[in-house]
Amino acid sequence: MIQKLHLHPDRLFSSDPVQRDIARRLYNKIKDLPIVSPHGHTDPSWFADNECFSNATELLVQPDHYLLRMLFSHGIPLESLGFTSKTTVPENEQVKVESDPKVIWRTFAEHYFLFQGTPTSIWLDYVFTNVFNMEYALCVENADDYYQQITSALQQDSFKPRALFERFNIEVIATTEGALDDLRYHKKIKESGWDGRVITAFRPDNVTDPEFEGFEDNLTKLAEITGINIDSFAGYLASLQNRRNYFKEMGATSTDHGHPTARTLDLADDEKEALYQKIRSTDFTPEEADRFRAQMLTELASMSIEDGLVMQIHPGVYRNHNQPLFEKFARDKGADIPVQVEFVENLRPLLNKYGCHPKMNIIVFTLDETTYSRELAPLAGHYPALKLGPAWWFHDSPEGMRRYRQQVTETAGFYNTVGFNDDTRAFLSIPARHDVARRMDCAFLAELVSDHRLTEQQAEQISYDLSYNLVKQAYYL
Repeated sequence: MIQKLHLHPDRLFSSDPVQRDIARRLYNKIKDLPIVSPHGHTDPSWFADNECFSNATELLVQPDHYLLRMLFSHGIPLESLGFTSKTTVPENEQVKVESDPKVIWRTFAEHYFLFQGTPTSIWLDYVFTNVFNMEYALCVENADDYYQQITSALQQDSFKPRALFERFNIEVIATTEGALDDLRYHKKIKESGWDGRVITAFRPDNVTDPEFEGFEDNLTKLAEITGINIDSFAGYLASLQNRRNYFKEMGATSTDHGHPTARTLDLADDEKEALYQKIRSTDFTPEEADRFRAQMLTELASMSIEDGLVMQIHPGVYRNHNQPLFEKFARDKGADIPVQVEFVENLRPLLNKYGCHPKMNIIVFTLDETTYSRELAPLAGHYPALKLGPAWWFHDSPEGMRRYRQQVTETAGFYNTVGFNDDTRAFLSIPARHDVARRMDCAFLAELVSDHRLTEQQAEQISYDLSYNLVKQAYYL
């Protein structure tokens, strides 16, 4: 049975009438603030070329690893969603690769019920309602109508990337590029005369993580691009600084580091050189690779003090946990899993060196929620250089955001956090994600007001800061 698609105006607010009324008043004051998206993974070519998106499937389904992981968990092979294996598959294991985007969309629609109760359904229902004016909830019966209406809309000028950027009231959006990227699309945007602000962020994992696929080849490319001899550790660091400078010219205000752990080290110069040479020999142990990553966080922090780029650290993910899937389809197909992280000991070498430096700005994220009140809030509540990123990835959900505020606020307060970032490839979901964050912050603040722990006037200022001011301050935007 096809159901009406309805977004309740008080969604995510408390059922308690006092709290709900307060949350509603707070939200109405900040809901239309510009969106500042300081960290994400949208494709800069969209904004550089400003061409029409092709169809509903290629825009909304195939790039979204939240969708892929849920569908895969119910036995839907990625081949059925249009992905081709990069390896040779035995004939008896081969699955037909579906090339028709309409068929893929029908598969998605048939299984859309799987996302009930998840943030994915909140985001997508918002997109369907507010971006495409759909009146009925997506299901297999209306899958073809949905596909046709969305795909037809995407061919209109008003649905081109720059027009949507302006329609969504985005003030600035940061993409994320690897250290070897030539940033041609960012250059094209800058030279286009368009007023929209799209900046890059420097992600050097492919040249700082010895266990990153193609690491040695990446170092060769790094030397070629920069024209700097990297046979020594000093030369290697100089080449990284060269790339950071170029990214900064293209608008970057931040760096991003996706290490498995938060481990840092502060080795002596001769130890650094010896470790670097060991890594370059390609005959290194996993422990030596981890030591190198740990030392590089400290080195990159030093560079941040010099060039002013904000340092984001995103540890706590076992990336590509499904090895056969990774070998067939490469990364970012929904097989990343949260893991435990330790921060107190691991960050201590870095914080001992730079934690009180007035020019140091570190933002830490985690997928290990057990560390919020025990480690991260106390650390951020002490070190001037350290701030807490918002509930991230698996936890940028209503309940994840609630848990984050409940566990962090008493120790770190609101002002040792940095507002919200959407961290997404799904461009059309950005307004939905920011709307969820604003609603949840207002709901949390409403509870504090109703308990007489804040005045409503204080809550109004805090909600404004959480939605807009803090992120601009933290990321120098």
